[in-house]
Amino acid sequence: MCRWLAYSGTPQILETILYKPAHSLIDQSLHSRLGVETTNGDGFGIGWYAQDSDVSTPAVVRDTGPAWNNRNLREIASHVRSPLFFAHIRASTGTAVQQTNSHPFRHDRWMWMHNGAIAGFPLLRRELCLAVAPSLFAEIEGSTDSEVMFFLALTFGLEDDPPGAVARMAGLVERTGRAHGIAAPLQMTIAATDGSDVWAFRYASEGVARSLFYSSRVDSLRALHPDVSFLRDLSEETRLVVSEPLGSLPGAWNEVPEHSCGVVRENGADELRPFAPA
Repeated sequence: MCRWLAYSGTPQILETILYKPAHSLIDQSLHSRLGVETTNGDGFGIGWYAQDSDVSTPAVVRDTGPAWNNRNLREIASHVRSPLFFAHIRASTGTAVQQTNSHPFRHDRWMWMHNGAIAGFPLLRRELCLAVAPSLFAEIEGSTDSEVMFFLALTFGLEDDPPGAVARMAGLVERTGRAHGIAAPLQMTIAATDGSDVWAFRYASEGVARSLFYSSRVDSLRALHPDVSFLRDLSEETRLVVSEPLGSLPGAWNEVPEHSCGVVRENGADELRPFAPA
């Protein structure tokens, strides 16, 4: 499958999060501990919102090679500072390794990335694509189930009601899959953002959903680890949502419950709630 991270909070040089932790996303591209595959080398992508800029749309850079030896990624990560960014490393579930199939995907101010799969997607693709709003359909560039899920969620109101739109998307995928005899059509962890709030979803039609974790409150971590210097410069609102923990700091990581969705808000009013397809 894939591995990803979403960061929101005190502006950081991307390298600080992508490369420096002991089990960074770059390390996970070769040595994933909780993924279906150990190696995630079928492309990568980063997307970020510029600090102190009037531009509301995110910048997105995607490529087809592995993240662990990409010089351009290293160059960008060591110079770009952002208060909100996504990063994704891909392990293809069958669709082509090409730039348009790398995550994150973008529409206007929104970004989206996914780990998991729609079972039997080649069989379901036409029916699912026909449910995408005609005004959005021309923006689909690649051939992945992940991008179709994004444009279905946009069709179903992602910009106004993220949890409702993702629930309606998931419900359509499950109904379509089961109509074609697929018992467990959907496996997903998803991150979506409009540049302000970050939404995360963990769900599987059957069995255990792919791993997903969120970081503890910064004030709680400071109390637990007063000697850890990097915590001193982080705002209380700083959060990470990750496929795998980036390190082993005690108390730093919490597993997102099965069938849940959560939101990281700019003002710190985070929420975690149950999730079910509609």
